[in-house]
Amino acid sequence: MSEITSALVKELRERTGVGMMDCKKALEANDGNIDAAIKYLREKGISKAEAKATRETREGLVYAYIHSNNKIGVLVEVNCETDFVAKTDDFIQLCKDLAMQIAATNPLALTPEEIDPAIIEREREIATNKAINDKKPENIIPKIVEGHLAKYAKEHALMEQEFIKDSTRTVKSLITDVVAKMGENVKINRFARFSIGD
Repeated sequence: MSEITSALVKELRERTGVGMMDCKKALEANDGNIDAAIKYLREKGISKAEAKATRETREGLVYAYIHSNNKIGVLVEVNCETDFVAKTDDFIQLCKDLAMQIAATNPLALTPEEIDPAIIEREREIATNKAINDKKPENIIPKIVEGHLAKYAKEHALMEQEFIKDSTRTVKSLITDVVAKMGENVKINRFARFSIGD
């Protein structure tokens, strides 16, 4: 079994907002694996970030970002519960990170469910035809297509994307970490990306 260091416990606490003893127990139960411990805490209903997800967010910022070449601009509305949190450096940094993410990756929607069904159908058709052209066995084509669609959604839905500053995390986990740290619910409400020539 891996040694559960105080640094590991501290990291889990910072990421979840859960008490030290619960963090230590979660790490012990999952052989020191942070991601497995986070999942364990959520399943046990201990994670405070999850509990805050239902609270109303009526404050926040509309953050504007213009890329250095002046050819890409982003507006993103990020909401929180109080005006106090909206003015903190951590919240402003989150808004900036999200705007840069949107500028860099050009997501189609916030979540996979919000991607236009016509686009998903087009991707389904492309993946099916490619599998047929590659002479894949007929019985595995549906699995190949579903795998392609899952990957497509992950790449094009903002919340599922790998965070550009740290590919080991998703945008969703970045927000969860901020919620745990600030003790308030935080949500991306909407965003728009503008690019010269689009």
